[in-house]
Amino acid sequence: MIEIPSDLHPDLVPLAFLLGNWAGAGVSDFPGAEQCNFGQEVTFSHDGRDFLEYVSHSWVLDSEGKKVRPLESESGYWRIDKDRKVEVVMARDQGVIEIWYGELADQKPQIDLVTDAVARTAASGPYSGGKRLYGYVKSDLMWVGEKATPEVELRPYMSAHLKKVVTPEEVEAMAKNLGDLPDDGIAFFK
Repeated sequence: MIEIPSDLHPDLVPLAFLLGNWAGAGVSDFPGAEQCNFGQEVTFSHDGRDFLEYVSHSWVLDSEGKKVRPLESESGYWRIDKDRKVEVVMARDQGVIEIWYGELADQKPQIDLVTDAVARTAASGPYSGGKRLYGYVKSDLMWVGEKATPEVELRPYMSAHLKKVVTPEEVEAMAKNLGDLPDDGIAFFK
């Protein structure tokens, strides 16, 4: 179920499905880089203004699913206009700043983004642009990213399946909202 916070800026209601803390795993595979499984934590938050704040941290996982080392970190801001056009400004730890444009699909929580501008520091690796697809599927957040460099045409390089993380405070709030449930717990489902 998608909840819309009462203090969410009205323009952001179509992006409410992104809000929260997400965690999961994915795969990374791009020519010239290590192929690996990775873990990821993503947060979409808001402070009442007309944007969502985005933070993502990922790390390489070993064959047993344990953290080996950091992989990528990125942060940014997401906006949407009245025509469902989405714009994202993102900074990555590799020394890359990106401006993404796209749109929210009609009648489904899916966002397609394409880079419009890329700025790189001298220390960053080659990168010329990308595409991303985010989707809210059966209460999970899934995404796939494509990347291009001067040497490699646009191709998928990362994807992940993330689940909503519930904090102890959220569990406590849910428990308070349960009201008078039947003692046997079964009658609730009848």
